[in-house]
This record gives sequence, structure tokens and C-alpha cells, in this order.
Amino acid sequence: MQIETMQELYVDVLKDLYDAEQQILKALPKMAKAANSEELRDGFQAHLAQTQAHVERLEQVFEQIGETAKRKKCKAIEGLLEEGKELMESVSDREVLDAGLIAAAQKVEHYEIATYGCARTYAELLDQGGATDLLQQTLDEEKLTDQKLTELAVNQINLEAAEGSPDVSEEEPVTRKRPTARAYKK
Repeated sequence: MQIETMQELYVDVLKDLYDAEQQILKALPKMAKAANSEELRDGFQAHLAQTQAHVERLEQVFEQIGETAKRKKCKAIEGLLEEGKELMESVSDREVLDAGLIAAAQKVEHYEIATYGCARTYAELLDQGGATDLLQQTLDEEKLTDQKLTELAVNQINLEAAEGSPDVSEEEPVTRKRPTARAYKK
């Protein structure tokens, strides 16, 4: 399909998001099962319920603009989830796997934040008030999830993974510093 108008671009982005959320719904239970940390596992399970709400909001947006909710294959999420799957198959240390799962989840969150931000902006430009609010609500939730993942990584998971990792050299042990939250903020 040739995209010629902002409205067509907006609908195309919504279809991409709709597919992305569907793919994420399938991946989150696998990520939760693979997680060693109970807090991380609980976070993935909570995000599963939240993702279902995101799908429902997108369906509301489609309805508001008079479109049928359809999926367009989101190749970006497909690739990011494939990376996560490969990670789960290749990392044997449970704490290191948790650190990798957080990184994989944050890659997905960052894609969603960027794409929901674009969709919200398009809705605003096209004077789609109700849709703008729904998309903003999801965008805020995605940002909060990313923030929670960062806090879990900084305050627990990455530290546990680093503690279990051998030092590079017995002669010169690596000093592991606890990163500050500031190091993770933009």
C-alpha cells in the first residue's frame, strides 16, 4: 500500500503497534518463565496484563477513527523478540540471564515508547482528541515500565549478575562499582 497522507501514515503506525503488542503478549509469559528473580518475573506478569490493556486501547483508537483493527507485521519487534529468545537459549547463568532479560525488555520498551510517541503526535495533529488521550496513557505506562526495569537492574539484578562473574585477572581484580541512578538517566 502506498502511503500518501498523514492519516494513512497514522493508521499504518497503529497497525504496526497492534501487531507489536500481539507479539509481546506471546513473548512475556516465556520471559516470565525464564526469569530467576521473583521481582522480575512478577514484573513481566504484571506487564502482560498491562499489554492486554494496550491492545484494547488500540482497538478503541481504531474504532474512534472508523477503521477496523488490523495488524501489519512489526518486523522491529519480531527481531527484538528473536534476540530475546536467542538470549534465553544461550545464557546459562541465571543472574546473568536476568540482566539480559531486562536489556531485551528495555529494547522492546524503547521501540514502543518511540512508536507510541509518534502515534500520539499524529493523532494530535489530526485532531483525534480521544485517541490522543488513549495513546498518551499507553505511552506513559511504557515509560513507567522502562523506569521500573532500570531501577530493578541498577538496584538488584545487574549487581547480582556482576557478583557472580569471575574477575578478569587474579593479579588485578576488577573493582565493581555500584552504578548511580544518574548514570542511567538521560
